Amino acid sequence: MRNTGPITVRKLHPLFGAEISGIDITQPLTAREFGPIRAAFEEHSVLLFRDQAMDDERQIAFSENFGPLETTGSANPAAGTKFARQSNLDIETGLPIPNDDMRMIYQKANYFWHSDSSFKRIPSLCSMLTARICPPSGGNTEFLCMRAAWDALPPAIKATVEPLVAEHALAYSRDRVQPGILSAKALAELPPVRQRLYRDNPVNGRRALYVGAHAGHIVGWPKATGKAFLAELMERAAQPEFMLSHEWREGDAIVWDNRAVVHRATAYDTVKHKRLMQRTTIGGDELTVPQ
Repeated sequence: MRNTGPITVRKLHPLFGAEISGIDITQPLTAREFGPIRAAFEEHSVLLFRDQAMDDERQIAFSENFGPLETTGSANPAAGTKFARQSNLDIETGLPIPNDDMRMIYQKANYFWHSDSSFKRIPSLCSMLTARICPPSGGNTEFLCMRAAWDALPPAIKATVEPLVAEHALAYSRDRVQPGILSAKALAELPPVRQRLYRDNPVNGRRALYVGAHAGHIVGWPKATGKAFLAELMERAAQPEFMLSHEWREGDAIVWDNRAVVHRATAYDTVKHKRLMQRTTIGGDELTVPQ
């Protein structure tokens, strides 16, 4: 496809999400061509592109339109690359990984609501996930509109949340699957960091609640009390009317705003079916609070 005309934006949900058509994102884009995509991203938070003949090189090239990419840490099979691999297939042999293998146990944390890289000092701007191999059922990705979640909070809770800071760490989400699952190397790479409990969009001013599985407790609060409050906020956010569920098909590509949504994967039969998704993560450019 030659990118010669305007893109079409079709809303996927009353609150957020849009399908973008009329453009081939596997081809190099000019600033003029990318501009409407970036504008749609700021407005809709989740962008779906169908029927994209994506490979690793093309995914990196498109992702870099949003900014510099993060390098994947040692906890992921694609460590040291620009990809975070989400798959039940061995990266070297292509064969299914047994369910009792640590690589599969580790991925169960993806079933929790989270925002990618909130466990880093400078949290990410957005992520891009492309479907290379899809199971016939399951393996969906679900998103929550955290702008709507913020808007729905009672004024008293908003006032409580605004000055608070949470401690985030990859270990908090992974320990929910199996305590101590992270290696000493992974723990050393990613010590706990602090994040505000909301993020504001610098373009349109929309505020979003900023919590998820990587958030462990509230700084300055008793840990049990802070953990319970974070769980309450997540429960308030996880309303059916705030959720968008995407059933993948091969050739799909989705970009989502980690400042404005949380996401999670759904289960699929990892014994009978194959699934290979490649994620690139675009780095952010500012701290949410001093570290």
